[in-house]
Amino acid sequence: MHIDWQLARYNQFVLGNLIVLGAQWGDEGKGKIVDLLSERFSAVARYQGGHNAGHTVFIGDRKFVLKLIPSGILRPGVLAVIGNGVVIDPAALMEEIGTLETAGIDVKSQLKISNRAHVIFPFHRTIEKISEGRENRIAIGTTSRGIGPCYEDKIARRGIRIADLVDVDFDALYRSLAEDKQLIASAFHIAERVDFDEILERYKVFAEQIRPMATDTSHLLNQMIRDGRSILFEGAQGTMLDIDFGTYPFVTSSSAAAGGACTGTGVAPTKISGIIGVSKAYITRVGAGPFPSEDLTELGEKIRQAGNEYGSVTGRPRRCGWFDVPLLRYTAEVNGFDSLIITKMDVLDDLDEVPVCIAYEVDGKRITHMPASTRKMEAIKPVFERLPGWKQKTQGITRPEDLPQRAKDYLNFLEEKTGVEIGSVSNGPERSETMILPGSKLERLLSR
Repeated sequence: MHIDWQLARYNQFVLGNLIVLGAQWGDEGKGKIVDLLSERFSAVARYQGGHNAGHTVFIGDRKFVLKLIPSGILRPGVLAVIGNGVVIDPAALMEEIGTLETAGIDVKSQLKISNRAHVIFPFHRTIEKISEGRENRIAIGTTSRGIGPCYEDKIARRGIRIADLVDVDFDALYRSLAEDKQLIASAFHIAERVDFDEILERYKVFAEQIRPMATDTSHLLNQMIRDGRSILFEGAQGTMLDIDFGTYPFVTSSSAAAGGACTGTGVAPTKISGIIGVSKAYITRVGAGPFPSEDLTELGEKIRQAGNEYGSVTGRPRRCGWFDVPLLRYTAEVNGFDSLIITKMDVLDDLDEVPVCIAYEVDGKRITHMPASTRKMEAIKPVFERLPGWKQKTQGITRPEDLPQRAKDYLNFLEEKTGVEIGSVSNGPERSETMILPGSKLERLLSR
């Protein structure tokens, strides 16, 4: 494959139903991409995760960090849907709604929340901190926001859903769950730190605030599709944090890959028109776990500073490394990417050369697959190929053919090595700093 570098403009299109998700470990710039595309859709639906994932969107001189609410909320008239696969901390949700409303966003008229989504309680956070801090426990590096324990309760069939929260029987359901947590709190001698009655009263207030927005979002989305309206599905974290296909156990607690869009919203796979992966021109991850192409030298720190690689929710510095071809091939296979969007191209503008991880070696042998075990992942020795840098500013360029030739060569190299077309390039934080490449499958998907 080879990119045809001709003039590309972002036009008004009628779209099908697309999934946009991260192709790496998250923080790829999905929020900007979803915000950019969302005005062409009738709804944007978030399908997994909790308020541990922050999507950052810049509109002019204003910065929005969205943790639970889909990025489409920033587009007037676009419905924002929190799907059943998401776990919701009502306190965090109401705080986010308040912040957006202060900024002039009419949230409550645009937001719908699945009545099948599960609810996070303060004791979930306490349990997660206990688990992370336990002696001889390998710390995952979670945000300690109670998301994992909430998913644990969901799978153990003892969780409380939004439908329960707004129901008259909430008291009984809550007290049953609280009894389980009280036993754990007592075992760890932390009972004085958990006021279960006070939590109940606070959540009754949250229930009244959430009730008008709660609905059967699966039926809502499917009815919209039957009516000929288009849906954009938004993933929270990246594929390499998926509970099944990520670098287990250093993963999130939900299905971040494309399959999660269907189970996390109740929309059938046959209704999906295309799957779009988002990847940085390099790679980052937050928290512990294997990272084959990580750069621990001053150059890695230079990338962190140039890319402002700090968590939008936690502020934690992100680990930085180089584009990982085997990893991208793996996530493309798992998700079935139709096209890839490369973000933060401009971060590499000042480099003399740009390393790219093109293969893995484990125990002296080159491998072509992604190891399942942590031991083998940590034993990987990355094989790098170094490409010449372009040493020119790319931010502000609006036409693909105006990119420096070596920047074009870099993108062509990534496309050839991964086997996935590059359909778009983002070279800055603003909505306008994104180019759709002509003749790409992405362009065709946006023209359907």
